[in-house]
Amino acid sequence: MTTIITINKEPVELYKILKFEGIADSGAAAKAMVATGHVRLNGIIETQKRKKILSGDTLIISDDTFSILLEQHESE
Repeated sequence: MTTIITINKEPVELYKILKFEGIADSGAAAKAMVATGHVRLNGIIETQKRKKILSGDTLIISDDTFSILLEQHESE
């Protein structure tokens, strides 16, 4: 099953998504998770904590899959 993570701007740094979505308990834990190779971005192990994440990217952490989606704003 894939969980959708909605962002309101792009790009967003990888560790911030992990922190603010509650995947990691803190920013430090998120950075450690990435640095130790526990996060795959679009199928490839990602070790850059500040990697820029865009709409359409997919994160895989353990057996959990997260799809990134940019929130659409209605034009005024």
